[in-house]
Amino acid sequence: MIGKVHKFKSNVDTDVIIPARYLNTTDPKELASHCMEDIDVDFSKNVKQGDIIVAEDNFGCGSSREHAPIAIKASGVFCVIANDFARIFYRNSINIGLPILECKEAVAGISEGDELDVDLTTGVIKNLTTGKEYKAKPFPSYIIELINDGGLINHIKKMVK
Repeated sequence: MIGKVHKFKSNVDTDVIIPARYLNTTDPKELASHCMEDIDVDFSKNVKQGDIIVAEDNFGCGSSREHAPIAIKASGVFCVIANDFARIFYRNSINIGLPILECKEAVAGISEGDELDVDLTTGVIKNLTTGKEYKAKPFPSYIIELINDGGLINHIKKMVK
């Protein structure tokens, strides 16, 4: 998938991803309209389907709410690439079908606005702007299945049919 980069620093917590004042809804579109607004007021206006968030350390720290990865996914973001993720955010992302990759080399070499081509099955991240290529650890096939099915609940529904 090819997308444009929206780059963030370290310690982007779940309260910044989706501020607590919007947690009275579970509607993905409403959450997406407020995604990242406390760190980038124009994020929801500028993000396009297939775009990619790149961040430094400890992305998704803070509370365990699933609203954060739901807001990111509903905003159109294809995946998040970071040096590392908070553990509960990592699991919540997989559960809702939001791909996340850890790759320090990529984070260091990618800038705001770069265009990336990300292959989840191989873990290859190609920076089409600079011509550089990075390798993240690819997801195992069962995680790819969860992501392709749109998350754990959809995957279970598909399995039960």
